[in-house]
Amino acid sequence: MKIFTCLLLTGICWNAAGQNRAPLGASVFTPLPLGSVKPTGWLKDQLRIQADGLSGHLEEFWPDLGPQSAWLGGSGEGWERGPYYVDGLVPLAYLLGDPVLIGRARHWVDWALDHQRADGAIGPEKNLDWWPNMLMLKALTQFEEATGDTRVIPFLQKYVAYQLANLDKRPLHEWAIYRWQDEVLTMVWLYNRTGDARALELARKLHDQGYDWNAQFAKFGYTDKVTKELATLKTHGVNNAMALKAAAVWSLVSRRDEDRNAAYKMLAELDRYHGQSNGMHAADEHYAGRNSSQGVELCAVVEAMFSYETELGILGDAAIGDRLEKIAYNALPGTFSPDMWAHQYDQQPNQVLVSLSKRPWATNGPESNIFGLEPNFGCCTANMHQGWPKFAASLWMRTAEGGLVAGAYGPSTVAAEVAGAKAQLTEETDYPFRDRITVHVKLDRDAEFPVAFRIPAWATEAKVSVNGGAPESAKAGAFHTLRRRWKSGDRIELIFPMHVRLESGYHNSAIVERGPLVYSLAIGESWHKLKQTGLASDWEVFPTTPWNYALLLDWKLPEPQFSVKEVPVPKQPFSFEGAPVILETKARRLPEWVLESDSAGTLPVSPVESKRPVETVRLIPYGAAKLRVTDFPWVVK
Repeated sequence: MKIFTCLLLTGICWNAAGQNRAPLGASVFTPLPLGSVKPTGWLKDQLRIQADGLSGHLEEFWPDLGPQSAWLGGSGEGWERGPYYVDGLVPLAYLLGDPVLIGRARHWVDWALDHQRADGAIGPEKNLDWWPNMLMLKALTQFEEATGDTRVIPFLQKYVAYQLANLDKRPLHEWAIYRWQDEVLTMVWLYNRTGDARALELARKLHDQGYDWNAQFAKFGYTDKVTKELATLKTHGVNNAMALKAAAVWSLVSRRDEDRNAAYKMLAELDRYHGQSNGMHAADEHYAGRNSSQGVELCAVVEAMFSYETELGILGDAAIGDRLEKIAYNALPGTFSPDMWAHQYDQQPNQVLVSLSKRPWATNGPESNIFGLEPNFGCCTANMHQGWPKFAASLWMRTAEGGLVAGAYGPSTVAAEVAGAKAQLTEETDYPFRDRITVHVKLDRDAEFPVAFRIPAWATEAKVSVNGGAPESAKAGAFHTLRRRWKSGDRIELIFPMHVRLESGYHNSAIVERGPLVYSLAIGESWHKLKQTGLASDWEVFPTTPWNYALLLDWKLPEPQFSVKEVPVPKQPFSFEGAPVILETKARRLPEWVLESDSAGTLPVSPVESKRPVETVRLIPYGAAKLRVTDFPWVVK
């Protein structure tokens, strides 16, 4: 059944059931408009902490986002920082319903909409780079979904005409060459709402001028850490994080299976040569290999999340949802201070000292690893805001049949019209810290429609039940669909038993996982302030307990070696003191494993030998451990 939604004032219609307009290829799932999914519980708390931290106060003291920003008509910064900020501010403001943040978001958006020039050009007149415009377009599509503002679509159409008229004489250059897919995504959004063929014409032109990511990974030549001399924009970590969605997005226009397949080839090559235990590819600015002391930039984390959120909808592959959760619940919180007033530029899986020091990255400076306002470079300060809110907005999507699908999990509500009924599904859970999820169904009338749930690959004993009935098994690594006539008051129960698992990492190290969480050694933290800038501070973090341990392991029977303690989930679960799950296991000190350049030295190849006494050590979730060992050497038990 096809369902169409129209804007009454404009006559613009689109297919609300999720099918793309011809000639676009089909997406398996379709994102719901911003505001359809709202975070609750501990996840809403994350957005609130973010709003009460840097994200909600930067305009008050950071000049690049102050009243002199060229994106507000001033003479200040006029490149990417304003648009980066708005791209995260809009979803943060509207998901929280925060009137102060909404007012700030509208201030930026109104200036952009009210200052489009007669020829269709947008933004500061001094900006001649297409890249920051791509960001502002993304922000405006979210704003339109949240508000229904009728100015947005005509604004975009006028800009399309302008860019088509100017792109040949002023082609994509530098960053825009490698980030073309972000604007193609906007063109798909626009075409689905207008049927304006110029949007697809521009998408094809952007693709033709943009970098061929498929070719890079078809014969991948960057199998080692990239040195400063060999670093280029094609080896840049953030460019690659944005490009994770390139093949999938382009497949909607090309309708070629080769493009969808290319998306998996890129994932496989990055995993093989640069994959890390936090779910990211190592790139402390550029490809960095698999060494556990190499880092990854915060911008790359939030952009990889957005890529996976987009790719999950297009490809409908449960494995993409697993990847998304691994980053969201580990790498993202792991690089913020608990109050979110400070962040790192580069985080490390084995991060045993956070200090102002030259570390073993190719190009980044001594500030890259500290927590602060703008360590190393301010791009992450402007861009970090999108991580939590876009993740929350993407938990639920619409299926091609017009039903709903949970592609990732977290406490939330989703409201949508389904099969002619107004539906609200409330997801009650402490996931990823607990293994149970309850979904409460509220409808204004009975309706028959499918509700699908992603079953994580690690959930090999997953069970699903409705209204307390007999639980049915659900296949791990796939989507489990319930088709029935739903009534208000129906209840769906999901149980994903979380067993401790061991994965093999760099130098045959041991990585400890349970559910979607990765676990790290709980190293005592001593925070030392370096300086104050406005309302924000820069911090070093020093260890107060030993870090150089090797775990005692029997790989055949991993779970009995770990005791699991669950404590109540606090408002901020991603802190040393607030960790809601604690694992205990046995280990021996490894005194020869020492610091090198203020980082954990080269990871010994396991198994290792140690005659030191057996000790009991604590492991906490990666995101809670701001100092950590995550890739462990191990001793045969």
